Amino acid sequence: MGCVEALQQPRNETPSGLKIVLVAAVALADSQNNILLAKRPKGKAMAGLWEFPGGKVKEGETPEFALARELAEELAIETRECCFTPLGFASHSYDDFHLMMPLYVCRMWRGEPKPIEGQELVWVKPTDLAKYDMPPADIPLIHQIQDRL
Repeated sequence: MGCVEALQQPRNETPSGLKIVLVAAVALADSQNNILLAKRPKGKAMAGLWEFPGGKVKEGETPEFALARELAEELAIETRECCFTPLGFASHSYDDFHLMMPLYVCRMWRGEPKPIEGQELVWVKPTDLAKYDMPPADIPLIHQIQDRL
């Protein structure tokens, strides 16, 4: 349903009691402007779906610090908070929580991304991102990347 149609319907009440989870994501862009996607490994929620690297922001962390930590833990690459440029965000309600996900672009890091947690990695042209099955919250980020990179 588009916005015009939604405005013609009675307003739905906001779900109450949903915990808000803050997750930071990054569009790692190589020199050809390809974007790195990671496939969620077996045993994790939404296994088999492709996503932008990142992870949960822990208490006391900024989203940028969390991204640098997650990229080191999951991909064995080193970067710094100053290497992330805000690109967009997603806001999506799942059944048991609401996800807020700022998206950054990063073009500078040290090391070669490696799948430390058993995930598959693939470099994708921005125009091909929609060909990959992604979690619902990641899908709006595709257009934000395509519009800005």
